[in-house]
Amino acid sequence: MKTLIASLAAAVLVLLVSCSKPAPPPAGDRDHDLVKAGDIAGQEYYTCPMHPWVRSDRPGPCPVCGMAMVKRSARGSDSLAEAEGIQAVSLSPTQRVLANVSTRPVARQALDQILDAVGVVTYAESNQATVSARFGGRIEKLYVNFTGDLVRRGQPLFELHSPDLVSAEQEYVLALQAVENAGNTDASLRAQQESLLQAIHERLMVHFGLTEGQIAAVAGSRSVHSNAVFYSPMRGTVIAKQIQEGQYVSEGMVLYQLADLSTVWVIIDVYESSIRSVRVGQPVVVTTEAYPNETFSGRVTFIDPSVDPENRTVRVRTEFSNPGGKLRPQMFVRARVTVPSVPGLVIPASAVLATGRRNVVWVEVRPNVFEPRDVVLGIRTDDACQVLSGLSEGEQVAVTGGFMLDSESQLQQPAGGQHQPPAVPAAPSRDTAVPPAEGGPRAVRIDVNVD
Repeated sequence: MKTLIASLAAAVLVLLVSCSKPAPPPAGDRDHDLVKAGDIAGQEYYTCPMHPWVRSDRPGPCPVCGMAMVKRSARGSDSLAEAEGIQAVSLSPTQRVLANVSTRPVARQALDQILDAVGVVTYAESNQATVSARFGGRIEKLYVNFTGDLVRRGQPLFELHSPDLVSAEQEYVLALQAVENAGNTDASLRAQQESLLQAIHERLMVHFGLTEGQIAAVAGSRSVHSNAVFYSPMRGTVIAKQIQEGQYVSEGMVLYQLADLSTVWVIIDVYESSIRSVRVGQPVVVTTEAYPNETFSGRVTFIDPSVDPENRTVRVRTEFSNPGGKLRPQMFVRARVTVPSVPGLVIPASAVLATGRRNVVWVEVRPNVFEPRDVVLGIRTDDACQVLSGLSEGEQVAVTGGFMLDSESQLQQPAGGQHQPPAVPAAPSRDTAVPPAEGGPRAVRIDVNVD
């Protein structure tokens, strides 16, 4: 028992002595000492890719995560310190080849933007016509009896019977006879009769819709016709039919809706963020699922002045020639609008690293030395971007390997303001002293034998 108490007392004494006076680590294990930033200039050291503040002068596993540490160069110079201050990355020729870092100069050229949108085919309003009843009556006969029928201009549509028409034709016949009876006896009376005849003639044409041929037939036969035939005002397709034979109609009632499908409109929806690039007259190309290998060309004819509040898009009207009738109303299409631009600075799209809040491009400022640049982008396509600010013409930008350069920059320089724990040795052996933080006590391994 006395031996045990004596051994414990000796251990406590040794511990107190070691805490009051720091002792250097064993000479044989000095390779595991701390590596300070001021002591590694011109040397090589090892650091953890995941914990860059862990540094050692020999290889081994990281004491924090166990990952194998990698060799870094601590070459110190004013130019390198300046490059590190702006998060520049310096690569050796071998590292550049292994990382597949290639560059391309910033060029000035015109970049055509392509806007993709979806749309719906609809009738061209300028190529539509409405056939309505000019006066009340009864439908005696229908010559076009089906929706979807193709009609030509001047083709008979229906035949209408009306007492009002009979009265107007009788008035015309009487006025015509009065003019003939007046002769040359009284010039003023004859002028009045001719004026009345002309008024009735205009009424038959404008109000009742009779043609010159129908009026001439009444004048030639000196008899009225109880039924009047009405004709198609245009060539097109019947898109609506509202009447049946024997039906009574009133003045102003819509009987037929006609549309010429040789020209159609396509209404596309463009997001408000892209509407600034759309102009009237720009070319548009659409494709359909019905004809996947065929494209249809048109142009922008109108841009809606308001924004749809539900989907935040702007309706853009485009016009297409449709001689074959392949573009059918209510058909869905995919549209591409070509937006030409003025010449500007253009870089490949692969050179831009989007971080969410900013766009970064790595620029080769000196041979094998790269620094990041914040850029403001304009028009973007699938393989190129227009640069509004941040770069100059002729500068070399990294088009491949940008992610590697960004990762290397993060490894070499932790984010500003990040607290860096003190460096620790890589893999201390069982009997190796672990150096404490600057100014702190050293921990020493103590072996106590208890008999």
